[in-house]
Amino acid sequence: MLSRENFIFTIGYDGESAIVDGRAKRQYGKLSTMELAEEGLYRTAFASAFYDLEKDPKQMQDFIKFFNAKAGTSYTKTEELQRLFGFNVEDVSRTIVL
Repeated sequence: MLSRENFIFTIGYDGESAIVDGRAKRQYGKLSTMELAEEGLYRTAFASAFYDLEKDPKQMQDFIKFFNAKAGTSYTKTEELQRLFGFNVEDVSRTIVL
């Protein structure tokens, strides 16, 4: 399983490897979901809320509310935002940090 920082900064996959944006990870990796959203890193904030969805579903609700207010949208479901952000979860065995 990927660490939270690797998961939220994954930019793609190569086979069974997750490709991670190392620069963004170093700069923003310790921020909370809402801190990421406030920085305008909406896809990353969504990934952070998704990572913690089972443990803290309120994070996703807070993110959706924040995003809707900023974007003037009316999304209600996690699946809608997965589609919007082109977000997909894959089983990986390695991480490649660029």
